[in-house]
Amino acid sequence: MSQSQRPLDVLDSAKGDKVLVKLKPIGGKDESTTVSGTLKAFDLHLNMWLEDATVESEDSQTQYGKLLIRGDNVTFVSPT
Repeated sequence: MSQSQRPLDVLDSAKGDKVLVKLKPIGGKDESTTVSGTLKAFDLHLNMWLEDATVESEDSQTQYGKLLIRGDNVTFVSPT
């Protein structure tokens, strides 16, 4: 990553590519949820629109065509 790039610039350059998103634990559980899919759009709050999304937790995996992730739930996002 170039020193002149900001984190949101890196995410912007990942539009159309696959990303990995880790979410905060939900409902007081200790297990985390991981989402992977093609990044279509995002905003400054890290609300993200993914296509061909897969949601994985410790005990399950679910396929979604399109998925909107609320940025409040994001722990990290990484282009893959």
